[in-house]
Amino acid sequence: MATKCEYCQMEGGYGDLIFETDHWMVFLAPSQRYLGTCVVALKSQRKNLSELEDSEWMDFVEIVRKLELTMDRSFKPTLYNWSCFKNATFRNQKPNPEIHWHFIPRYRNKIKFRGTLFEDPDFGYIPQPVEKRLPKNLMKSIMTVIKQNL
Repeated sequence: MATKCEYCQMEGGYGDLIFETDHWMVFLAPSQRYLGTCVVALKSQRKNLSELEDSEWMDFVEIVRKLELTMDRSFKPTLYNWSCFKNATFRNQKPNPEIHWHFIPRYRNKIKFRGTLFEDPDFGYIPQPVEKRLPKNLMKSIMTVIKQNL
């Protein structure tokens, strides 16, 4: 798996594993500027989305449904952004792309979770890759709420 994502610019891979399916792994992203941000990574190596097999697409559709319903139950975001970037890997002479999606819950209003305030100053616009690292105990609480609502 990747050691640094172009979008979130975070070292150390995609985060902590929440669940996985036959074809995908779903991680709680290390940066939580937008509460509940996850990364959905394909287990197979593919260069382009057009290379995904039907079973991988169908599995992804179920993850979309599951994640959006789970976040509705967990944090009640206003909407969801899904992004798939692969630009940085192609800057290398020998690119090694990994298909992964950034799942970004968006919030019209501020939300407070376990005493921490989360704001979405870009609401209605493209989310900005601003890092927001949280203490381990808070990340664990976010993970617990998500898993309880899966």
